[in-house]
Amino acid sequence: MNETQDKSVAGSEPPVAGNGQGNTPEAPYKPVIAAKAAKRANASVIGMIIALLLCVLAFLPVVLMNPAPRGDNFRPPVDVAVIAHDAADVAGFTPVTPNTGDTFKPNYARWDSGSGTGVPTWEIGFVTPKTAFIGLTQTNQANPTWVLQQAGNLPVTGTRNAGGQDWVLRDSGKGTRSMVLDYRGTTLILNGTASLDEFATLAAAVVKSADQAPIASPRPSPTASAK
Repeated sequence: MNETQDKSVAGSEPPVAGNGQGNTPEAPYKPVIAAKAAKRANASVIGMIIALLLCVLAFLPVVLMNPAPRGDNFRPPVDVAVIAHDAADVAGFTPVTPNTGDTFKPNYARWDSGSGTGVPTWEIGFVTPKTAFIGLTQTNQANPTWVLQQAGNLPVTGTRNAGGQDWVLRDSGKGTRSMVLDYRGTTLILNGTASLDEFATLAAAVVKSADQAPIASPRPSPTASAK
């Protein structure tokens, strides 16, 4: 081996560290936690976990006794009879509570004091078996203008017999219709988008309910009295 090769081999060898104070990187600093401090930290974490579990166990019975609503459109059932009983004290007549079994589903029942129209009314909304809608309105203070407004200003197109009574039929010819009946001291109005057959079925139940109530004494509306 010649001198040139000796230098090449020698140059390829890594430099030998001297006293350790050259470019050697320092080891990362590792903090040391005292045993008592570590024990206290662990105890705090365990305490938080236990407290969280106790809270979950405390609220679990409440959640189980109050299940979430079944779907976005779920509503609790409407007790029409109870609401009608409460409304009778201020209505001046016995509100009708048509019984249609499980076919027509009431989705609201309420007493409207008539602050906006001047005519206090008993109102029920029904979802029909074909998922259409019929609203029922009853009052003993009706006037022609109010009736026309409640019937949606629809033209009279004839009569429809339901429950043994001839209701005045108002029809738009576009799926919206109303049936109006003055009976036993009150005015009854059905309006909505259901078929005539469904209107007739509900109307018959309304007449049957009205037959079971005392005859109401019609009272003039505040507007008519002022004149």
